[in-house]
Order: sequence, then structure tokens, then C-alpha cells
Amino acid sequence: MRGGSVYVCQQCSFESAKWLGKCPDCGNWGSFVETLRAVKGERAKGKSSNVTSITLSKVSSKSTKRVSTGIPELDRVFGSGLVPGQVVLLAGQPGIGKSTILLDVSEKLGKVVYIAGEESASQIKLRANRLGHKRQNTEVVEETNIDAIVGYLNGKAGKNTPDLVVIDSVQTVYTSDLSGMAGSVGQVREAARRLVNYAKASQVPVIIVGHVTKQGSVAGPAALSHIVDTVLWFEGDSDLTLRILRVYKNRFGTTDEIGVFTMTESGLISVDDLDHAFVTNDRDQDTPGSAVTVLMEGTRPILVEIQALVTSSKMAYPKRVAQGFDVKRLEMLIAILAQRAGVSVLDRDVYINVVGGITASEPAADLPVVLAIASAFRARPLPLNLVAFSEVGLLGELRHVPFEENRLRYARRHKFAKVARAGKGTRLEAFVHKYIS
Repeated sequence: MRGGSVYVCQQCSFESAKWLGKCPDCGNWGSFVETLRAVKGERAKGKSSNVTSITLSKVSSKSTKRVSTGIPELDRVFGSGLVPGQVVLLAGQPGIGKSTILLDVSEKLGKVVYIAGEESASQIKLRANRLGHKRQNTEVVEETNIDAIVGYLNGKAGKNTPDLVVIDSVQTVYTSDLSGMAGSVGQVREAARRLVNYAKASQVPVIIVGHVTKQGSVAGPAALSHIVDTVLWFEGDSDLTLRILRVYKNRFGTTDEIGVFTMTESGLISVDDLDHAFVTNDRDQDTPGSAVTVLMEGTRPILVEIQALVTSSKMAYPKRVAQGFDVKRLEMLIAILAQRAGVSVLDRDVYINVVGGITASEPAADLPVVLAIASAFRARPLPLNLVAFSEVGLLGELRHVPFEENRLRYARRHKFAKVARAGKGTRLEAFVHKYIS
């Protein structure tokens, strides 16, 4: 039995029978969320005499059998496949390919139940035809009531238990136990909680699609990320073909791996060979402002081209624009370049672009960014067979980065004979004068 719903402040847990704009206890605005309240005494049902414990040494360490999705790059992100009972939140910008990849997974797996909250079965059928799916054994359910959905799924227990359940999307489902509309914080959280309960009880993996707000975060409460086992995020420009699937949380594997895909008329295709995904073979040897680095995405080294453009500024405060690189770190590197290497672009507009839509977030990208800026400013191209990776300190020193030997082997395998990296006594000024002056 439930005791109805109550509005709870997410900051101080103050309860109210109705929604309030401002919490009278802590003073926060917009913090009240509709939540189901247990009847009085329900929490006290469990008694200490019924609680048992077990030491870790007595827990069996049997391996969990994973289920392959049939898509190599997706399996890599999961950690070699889905775990029974795993709940996955898949988020990304509209049109990035969330529904497409889930339909591809549904085609490759055995029995899949696709809960269509946003599209009709005929729309999904049209997409399957466009993607060239032949089997089309996916079971589509046009329903948005979460209680009806869970009841339907529980009714399939036994021989008809599905291999995967897809919820597209969590913002469209609701429960009649709450008065809020579908997509509200309370509805999203309660729907996710019931889906998690179903997944754990039935040992069926569930993938939930989540919308993204204009601010770039998953719509709904932050607790949604805590409820699920895995959070995946699609990155990339919907106008380009390259897509990157990044994992931000994974209770059953690492969070270091990425999956790389290309969007084609036949759907998302795994990019197993990343050798030329972010660096083209036809780079112009006479064009300054281009530097190549080796980034590590999990256990995978990736060659990435970083481009720089330095122009005269017409503003009192010169522009600093970075695509795929942190702007604040760019400003710091520009100051280091001027102070420690004698190349001042403080009064110039500086533009940085990490080619291919990937994000260069690790410190190893410092040195290639600085070299690309100096090359663009001096109009002196860097050698085409040069690769650079190193962190740049405030004193102009070069610092070592993880997996240097792996990066070096990968670069040499792709015929990069010259390497700029940290070594004993190496400084930024030396590399700038060696390759730019």
C-alpha cells in the first residue's frame, strides 16, 4: 500500500502536501519534487532478526556471462557485452543516432521488446526498412504507462523472457501514482526506479533513452544517473558522419573506453580501424598550423590532428575559440608560449580545432596545441612526420604523460619518424626553436 504522493525539497528533505516555488525551510527555489510516500510504519516492517550477513571470502566469484550486442564498438564500451539485469542510460543530442543504434542492436539480438513512447510502430518499421534490416523480429509495444509496461514484461517471464528491453524514451513514460506530467522529475525518477526493479528481478538488461537539455545535460534529476548501472553518451555533430560513444559510468567495466561509429544510409557502422579516422593522408606539407598527437582513449591510442589559426584581432580583448579543447587551458598555454618560448600571440585571435569532433581533454595535447599555434603565427609548417605529446608546465618544462611507450610505438608504426615529447631537461623553448624558427 502506498500513502499517496508528497512534494519533497531536494536540498533539505522538507515535505509539503502541495508544490511550492520556494522551500520555507532552506529557502531554495524550484527544489520540490513529487515523490511517492510510504504508508506509516512501512519502513519499520524489516526487523533486525531477519537481517543476515556474509563475509567476502565466502562469496562465490563466479564469472558473469555477458551478452554480445553484435556491434563490436558497442561491446567494447560495455566491456565485452551486456550483463544480465544491467540498466543502461543512453543519452545524446537529437538526431545523433540513439534510436538508430538501438534498432541495430534489436535486429542482431534474439528477442527484443522495444517500448515506443515517442514513435509509432509504423515509423519504426520505416526506419528498419531504411537500415536494410531483414529479420525484423523486434517486438514493438506502443505504451507509455510504466505500470502497464512492467506488467506486460512480467507476463512474458519464462520461455518468452526477452533478451533485451528498450525504453525510448524515459521522458515519455509515466505512472498514475503521481500527479505530475510525463517527463517531470518525479515521473522520470519513479519510472527509472521501477525499470531497475524489473531488470534486477528478471535479469533482463534494459536500455533507457534519455533526452538532453539545451544546457547539454540529461533531462530529469541527477539521481537518474545514480539509479542506473551504466551511462553512455553519444558525442559528435549531427551534421557530420562521425559519432563517438563515451561511457561516463559503468558498474560492470571500465569508463575509459570509447566506441567510434560513422553514420551511413545503412545506419551506424563500427569504425574498427582508427588509423585515419582523425588524421587524413593528404595533409598539405606547405600549410602551417597543423600538429599531430597521439591521444589515449582507454587502452586505444588514436592519432589526432590539431589545427590552429592565428589572425589579427579587431577587438580590445582578442578571441580565444577552441573546438574540442578547453578554452581556459588554451589561454594558459598562450601565456606560457609568450613568456617561456618568446612567441607572443597575446594580441591576436587564436582558434583551435581538434579535427574529427573528438575532445582532447588529456594533458598530452598541450605540446601539439602550442606547436600548432607557433606554427600558425610564424607561418612555418611543422614536419609531416612529426608527432608531439607532452604536458606543458607553467615554467616551460615538459612533463611526462601516461602510456608514453604505447604512444611512441603507435606513432612509429604509422611512419612518424620525429617525436616531440618530454625528456631529461627538455623545455618548450627548445622544440619551438627547433621546428618553427
